[in-house]
Amino acid sequence: MPRKIVIAGNWKMNKTRAEAADLIKPVVAAVGNRNEIGVVVATPFTVLETVGNLIGNASVALAAQNMSDKASGAFTGETSAAMLRDLHVSHVLAGHSERRSLFGETDAAVNKKVLAALENNLKPILCVGETLAERDAGKTLDVNKTQTLAGLEGVTAAQVEQVIVAYEPVWAIGTGKTATPEMAQEVHAFIRKVLAGKYGDTVAQKIRILYGGSMKPDNADALLAQPDIDGGLIGGASLVAKDFLALVESGFKAQATRE
Repeated sequence: MPRKIVIAGNWKMNKTRAEAADLIKPVVAAVGNRNEIGVVVATPFTVLETVGNLIGNASVALAAQNMSDKASGAFTGETSAAMLRDLHVSHVLAGHSERRSLFGETDAAVNKKVLAALENNLKPILCVGETLAERDAGKTLDVNKTQTLAGLEGVTAAQVEQVIVAYEPVWAIGTGKTATPEMAQEVHAFIRKVLAGKYGDTVAQKIRILYGGSMKPDNADALLAQPDIDGGLIGGASLVAKDFLALVESGFKAQATRE
């Protein structure tokens, strides 16, 4: 079976409830019950319930942007996996570059969240990627290997098929810069090789690896044509329904060539 492409939108800290409703309604209407690819939206906590209710039974999955690794207790400002499950959340981002750089999340902290998500039947989207300084220093592959293996520490071969990896070159997020399809493919193929070293090639071939570096309607087709790029983790373009749906359509087209 070919890997199913995933187009995931990360709304970051944007959208009130009314704005979220305006954004998700045309997405739900367009996707409907089509399930050839996975379509995911990662919204702020404040609109998860609103968006989830509007998704209803459509083939759009709901994701949280962050999660505590703790089950409950005196952790002011945190949100547990059980709370997310109660809102019909099925996916959660772990280790997004902004969480790492702005909020000091370490590989060990990200790993705890991945494990907690899996224990609670949430699918983690594990984000990895190098900064511009690391790329310029020739550390791209080392950084991605370290973050991938650290994020998956203690994750079994049976569990890892529920994990989605997102490669986000930090230097290409929100900057307008994009890795060429060939540059992105090189790192995606390397990450799959790292996964094969840990879990074996059969398992590694089942794991989806998304590209998270400014995928837009005008570059999506070329990126998704690469053999190891299994979709996109979309930032800015996910905040405009027309642009996000153009990426979803690129996903459908790319999936058709894989069948």
